Amino acid sequence: MVQYRVIVNTWKVFLFMTVVICLKIQSPKFNAHCLAAGDRSKNIMCGIVGIFHERDRNSIDVSLLKRMNRVQVHRGPDGSGTHIEPGLGLGHQRLSIIDLSAGAQPLYNEDKSVAVVFNGEIYNFKELQKNLQEKGHSFCSNSDTEVLVHAYEEWGPDLVLRLRGMFAFAIWDKSNEILLLARDRIGIKPLHYVHLSDGRLLFASELKSLLQCSKLSKKLDVSSIESYFAYGYIPDPATIFSEVKKLPPGFYLTIKRGEQPVLRQYWDITFSNEADSFVNERVLCQELIERLKEAVSSHLVSDVPVAAFLSGGVDSSALVALMSALSQAPIETCSISFTESQFDEASFAQVVASRYGTRHSERKVMADDVSLMDQLAAIYDEPFADSSALPTFRLCEHAASKVKVVLSGDGGDENFAGYRSYRLHLNKNRIRDMLGGPISSQFLTVLAAAYPRMDWAPRILRAKRTLEDLSVDALESFARGAMITRHGERKSLFSERLLRDLAGYSASEVMRMHAARAACRDPLSLVQYLDFKMFLPGDILTKVDRASMANSLEVRVPILDHLFVEWVAGLSPNLKLRAGEGKYIFKKALQPYLPANILYRKKRGFEIPLQKWSVTQLRKRIRKSILGGALQESGLFDNNFLRQLIKENEARIGNHGTLIWSLLQFESFFRNTIINGRDSAKLSSAA
Repeated sequence: MVQYRVIVNTWKVFLFMTVVICLKIQSPKFNAHCLAAGDRSKNIMCGIVGIFHERDRNSIDVSLLKRMNRVQVHRGPDGSGTHIEPGLGLGHQRLSIIDLSAGAQPLYNEDKSVAVVFNGEIYNFKELQKNLQEKGHSFCSNSDTEVLVHAYEEWGPDLVLRLRGMFAFAIWDKSNEILLLARDRIGIKPLHYVHLSDGRLLFASELKSLLQCSKLSKKLDVSSIESYFAYGYIPDPATIFSEVKKLPPGFYLTIKRGEQPVLRQYWDITFSNEADSFVNERVLCQELIERLKEAVSSHLVSDVPVAAFLSGGVDSSALVALMSALSQAPIETCSISFTESQFDEASFAQVVASRYGTRHSERKVMADDVSLMDQLAAIYDEPFADSSALPTFRLCEHAASKVKVVLSGDGGDENFAGYRSYRLHLNKNRIRDMLGGPISSQFLTVLAAAYPRMDWAPRILRAKRTLEDLSVDALESFARGAMITRHGERKSLFSERLLRDLAGYSASEVMRMHAARAACRDPLSLVQYLDFKMFLPGDILTKVDRASMANSLEVRVPILDHLFVEWVAGLSPNLKLRAGEGKYIFKKALQPYLPANILYRKKRGFEIPLQKWSVTQLRKRIRKSILGGALQESGLFDNNFLRQLIKENEARIGNHGTLIWSLLQFESFFRNTIINGRDSAKLSSAA
């Protein structure tokens, strides 16, 4: 019996070795490639960093590169890798999702003349891999990362035109001494960069990595301060720092050593300008579902389980419905609940979860969660005032305890005109058209100035903002509606020094810049375009990326698949917003999948009880932070206004919760990044 087992095992070893030897004989280039890549090819979410000497091949500061990489470990705790050569250093932190047995990036082509560090997912990588193999390229993995190096070899920077997915990557072309930085069309994945005066380019997924460089100036960009207190975030391509930029969505940057960098736009969204009264809506609904189902299917590719965020709103519920149709097993769903009933949507999420038999769980957000404020400021690196970052963080934390990948319904409102602001904008346009002429504009300006501000009154009596908006042009009106503060409020908030530095600059100029580039005549399409350029990448996608990556969680957004986005953008505006109903065609298409009390209930924002918490749990923190040292030291604010703001808030006069939250987040950023960072630098230099 023993001899029989020995003979069988010997034959197994012999057969295994024969297969290995045959593979080596048949494909020597394939194996050489695997060795060259160090078996480091995989599909992953991660953080990327790099240092590039733009003018020469000076040695790289390896310790700086490693610090830059290490500070982003939360984006990829499963491993790290670096590539260093004269004049260039690349770094990568990885979170394993697909091809789990493979190792870390950077990844190379056969002769190591092309290297890549990559953050994201390329959903059509199998089709690209097949195309490239037909052109003679060899692969040693089933990985989208490896597709990038061969795609660059074949098509150069134009490879971005063929990619379907979310991505930020850097490709080093050693033979031509070219560094390529690219970001996906919508801006789902982030990429920051800075050109230093000493000739170095630094890039990173997050700002905190760039801040590891002592040569980086922390001079604040005053226009970004204005933008932050206007919109609650800092729109691309600006950051809070004068020197640092975000690579805009749909752009790539090429830097050839010794030459000027070239920033190029490779994609923009184009909306239909035509109203279509003859479309067959039944056929269109079927096509919409099929296209969205295909996008969802492409986003489910993973070697680990994929869950879904479920708020009980239209968008997340649609994804759960289609995911369930594509999955043989019950899917995992996660949601957030609140103790305050007016903010809680957990019951709606439960309706959908029950209908589709999901494994549903929820995390309750409590008032004590405001203790996360400093942690949130550290996660976002620059001031970020969207208070829904707090429940988003808790949701990601909860989901990460169960899975590594989730699908999110972000993008439905921008695609299908779901925001209330769109309806209000069109209504104001109609009134403005009826009134017409400069005389009525002047009259409305006077009337708006005379009308009292009554934030405490019923909504129908709060006409001051409406009168102000009607007295200006449509674009300025939409900009004001998108802002968390009014121009006069910011003028009172800012110090005389900051107002001098701003020299009359207004945050609405960012919106005007984008509007000037839009190929939209329809008023609804134009404001949708503006949200795709500003609010979506600057607020929504930034919020989700940082909150998820802080918890080492990958979030995918099928509704923002660029092929689906392009198709929806081609639909006429009256199919999106009709008779005051946003997402008209989207909701109609979903009627077989979701009940009416999900599809047609009043929309709620994903927010926290900010006003209530500002006079309860946050009261002491507000006094300490806003009237304390950091904001005073900044010299950016009018102290009398701050004291009056707190006095009114504590007396519950007006609704100042949003502005106060914005100030708290700015204070935390300034205290930890500017003041404490400066003190740390002093200690380091003294040492």
